[in-house]
Amino acid sequence: MSDVTAAKQPKQPKRSKPPKQSGNSTADAGVLATFAGSPFAVKALLFGVLVNKLGGFLQVFLVLFMTNRGFTAVQGGTALGVYGFGSVLGVLIGGTLSDRIGARRTIVLGMAGTAALLVAVLHVTLYPVLLGSVGLAGLISQVYRPAAAAYIAALTPGHRQVMVTAMYRLALNLGTTAAPLLGTLLVAVSYDLLFYGEAAAALAYAVVVLVALPRTATPHPETPSTAAATAAPPRATYRTVLRDRRYVAYLLAMLLNSAVYIQSLSTLPLAIRAEGYSTFWYGAMVAVNGAVVICFELLMTKVVQSWRIRTVLTVGFILLGSGMALYALPGGLGVFFAGTLLWTLAEIIEGPTMFAYPAVAAPAQAGGRYVGAAHAMFGIGTAVGPVMGVALWTGMGRSAWAVLGAISVLALLPAWFGVGRLGSVASLKDDG
Repeated sequence: MSDVTAAKQPKQPKRSKPPKQSGNSTADAGVLATFAGSPFAVKALLFGVLVNKLGGFLQVFLVLFMTNRGFTAVQGGTALGVYGFGSVLGVLIGGTLSDRIGARRTIVLGMAGTAALLVAVLHVTLYPVLLGSVGLAGLISQVYRPAAAAYIAALTPGHRQVMVTAMYRLALNLGTTAAPLLGTLLVAVSYDLLFYGEAAAALAYAVVVLVALPRTATPHPETPSTAAATAAPPRATYRTVLRDRRYVAYLLAMLLNSAVYIQSLSTLPLAIRAEGYSTFWYGAMVAVNGAVVICFELLMTKVVQSWRIRTVLTVGFILLGSGMALYALPGGLGVFFAGTLLWTLAEIIEGPTMFAYPAVAAPAQAGGRYVGAAHAMFGIGTAVGPVMGVALWTGMGRSAWAVLGAISVLALLPAWFGVGRLGSVASLKDDG
């Protein structure tokens, strides 16, 4: 039985015509008002996500850990790939578990399993067994994501959905940014502390969820109807997701978007080095991106959360494509920094809306699966994107950036079909 229950069957969203706009969609959806007005369970989940990500050391230091233990760099890279593959499966499984046993149990199960597997990875010496342990750790460590996102969406009124998603992303980004710094301090003492530290963070998240989340929760009366469960829910599976043609198109758009976005971590450093610049400048661009996202995404979300979904995606996808295409021009570091600022602007405009939409687009009792499918598509895009981008750049040189930019813009076709003529995410609760 899902954690989120409701007394009556909600209406399904009509994607064929624009819904009415909520009267209070922007009146009290600012940063402070949204946080202050969120239930304690939502605040606890945001805090728990931050704590968990602050201890997210394994993926960052896995290759270094393995080479330090005598494995080759190729073996370490393979293990990292296995971890990534496990992560994609994890969000899909997490979506299923969230819909079947509820967010509270799913998160606790995931975090407890993560802690146990991290200790196992630390003490395993046989490479095949180590690969299996790493893959399972990647899988179990990600099952919480669709559960947490769907639970937060179910307890949040529609006009605050995008802002709460931005806060969720802020917690992830803060933790992801700080974790390598904390990990470096721990490695200076012992690699063992990395694993025990991440296990402790996972267990802390589990404790927060056990204490703060009720066994059952009634959704906010103004939540999007599709995020709420029903008294007699239909049985949903991932076939439910695949039968939703519009949502499958939206997933394709997410896949293409993430495949282009990840070039900032794969092809961009190669291009900067090819122009004769040191790694310092690439690090500076990554730092600029992180600083802008952390400092300004919430403020940008306050502006764009009431925009129509098509408008947000159009602006975001075009800015992402323009930023990547700009790298094709001559101009040295100025061009690289200008392109980086453009796709960073795209990230803070489109990110919260893109990740808020799946939970409110889902039919009853399928929120976890819809969110899980979205996270999985984004993960697959970040996995195949580097292969695609590096291959294009190796074969075409600087012109590859124009192709990558075009892919981002063309991704608007499935994106537009996917969301139809819907208004903003906030307005979906008024459809019908």
